[in-house]
Amino acid sequence: MALFTPARSLSSAARPDPRQTDEMLEPGTRPPGSGRVYATERRVRLSDMDADGRVRLDAVARFLQDAAIDDVEETGWGIPEHLWVIRKIRVDVVAPLLRDRSVAIATWCSGVAAIAAGRRWSVRGDAGGHVEIDSVWIHLGPDQRPARIGDFGPYGLAAAGRAVSTRLTLPDPPADSGRVPWALRSTDLDANGHVNNAVYWQAVEDWCAREGTDVSSPHQAELDYRDPIDLGDPVELASFKGSDDGRYLAFVVGEQVKAVASVAPIT
Repeated sequence: MALFTPARSLSSAARPDPRQTDEMLEPGTRPPGSGRVYATERRVRLSDMDADGRVRLDAVARFLQDAAIDDVEETGWGIPEHLWVIRKIRVDVVAPLLRDRSVAIATWCSGVAAIAAGRRWSVRGDAGGHVEIDSVWIHLGPDQRPARIGDFGPYGLAAAGRAVSTRLTLPDPPADSGRVPWALRSTDLDANGHVNNAVYWQAVEDWCAREGTDVSSPHQAELDYRDPIDLGDPVELASFKGSDDGRYLAFVVGEQVKAVASVAPIT
């Protein structure tokens, strides 16, 4: 719950219990009545907005990252003893942040598994914007290997017995899908030397603009993280249509799919 770095592939010994649920929380879910809920605020700056003043998905991701880091620093569940790497995230933009210039953020633990936990955020803007986010993270110990969580204290109390799964669900691109290069910059890397989560959302934002996806209306965005992307990787973006008629964007290095994103309207 501290760093937005994609989780590396899990060994079979570290895979979650298949009985765990794959469902994310519904947008209307309220913060828990017991357990830890961390609240903070962020000002919206010029670099957070698109040309129309909408707060972009990559800016929202940075807000979430900051809130998570501040939270675990208070409780002692952050680095160096605990490292959290992101596995998957769903962003429900219930009301786009179109004219909002400050946001209130509440975050709490939404579920627990043996080596993973869920983190939920609720974001409310000062002009009526509303975004609900749920995610699943792998827990690593100081040796950066998957580690059992054990007693999760106030976070476990907030989860209220809900389980999470690390299973990914977004599809692979077809072999014949068109690809375009995606240039990386040294400033895209985080402290772990991998491309930061917010940078993936920059590519998604650009893809939405090129595809004509309406992100000024309510929409749901998802990202499945499979393996980290490093600065020297020759990344290509593959845009494709799934068997469910959904539109997807894959981050591909050679024949390896590093991540997959989707954006669809909320109806």
